[in-house]
Amino acid sequence: MTSPVILAAGTAGVLDETSGVMDLSRIGAVVTKSITPEPREGNSPLRVAPVRAGMLNAIGLANPGIEAFVQAFAPKAASVPCRVIGSAAGFCVSDYEQVAGRLAACDGIDAIELNVSCPNVCGGPEFGVDCGALTEVVAAARQAIGRREDGGKPLLAKLPPVSIGTPTTIVDLARAAVDAGADVLTLCNTTPGMAIDVQTRSPVLGNGTGGLSGPAVHPIVLRLIHLVYTQFAREAGVPIIGLGGVMRWDDAAAFVVAGASAVGVGTAMFADTRRPGRLVRELDRWVVSQGVASVDELTGSLQS
Repeated sequence: MTSPVILAAGTAGVLDETSGVMDLSRIGAVVTKSITPEPREGNSPLRVAPVRAGMLNAIGLANPGIEAFVQAFAPKAASVPCRVIGSAAGFCVSDYEQVAGRLAACDGIDAIELNVSCPNVCGGPEFGVDCGALTEVVAAARQAIGRREDGGKPLLAKLPPVSIGTPTTIVDLARAAVDAGADVLTLCNTTPGMAIDVQTRSPVLGNGTGGLSGPAVHPIVLRLIHLVYTQFAREAGVPIIGLGGVMRWDDAAAFVVAGASAVGVGTAMFADTRRPGRLVRELDRWVVSQGVASVDELTGSLQS
């Protein structure tokens, strides 16, 4: 990529809709909306709500479905002036297998990201919080897109922010995803939360609950990146994309110092569509101020 800044899935339209408000050639990559086998209308409104320290969303995986994406959107992917990462989602293993395989066959789609935070309707828990289920879905997607040594495209696993109170740690999940065939880890998806209108005593979001993103989650994700990098990814040589609450250049820089090779921007896009471009320029200035030639030299550079 020409830049470590990535536009996160679901925040930049289905593919390249943000090209009208920013120069995508300055961005490292854009991640498509998460695509499922069939079209989805998504949840009832309200779907997005601001909260004091960020944003709640309950979009409900609204998307055109893989057939419409391949027909109407994929032909434009090769002309997008940055890398394009296709996001695959679903509700069972075969969903991910199907979508990942179709996305990987599209010219201009450079890599596949698995959104493994959707409910596993076949077995109960979310794929992303269970090592066995995660292994199964990543392995199936890896087989569908082909092995890297045979020309298969890079596979990213987007993990949930597993922190405390669970028997499975974020490091366990990261290791399971990589062992099953993931090349890159995206840390992390949104944190479950809700908002209540105290006058009506009803949930603000139509779905009741949603995913919290924005500044509130940044310190949480920062710690998770540090844990995965120091306890697994550094030695294994696995790149990390840091995602969660990157509103300013120093938020992005902190992710890099903790162990991220790239940073995703999501909520900031809703506040200011020009923010990613500024982040690119400000990160470049930070790299120069640190006396190094590339941001890569600062990955995992936390001083003890």
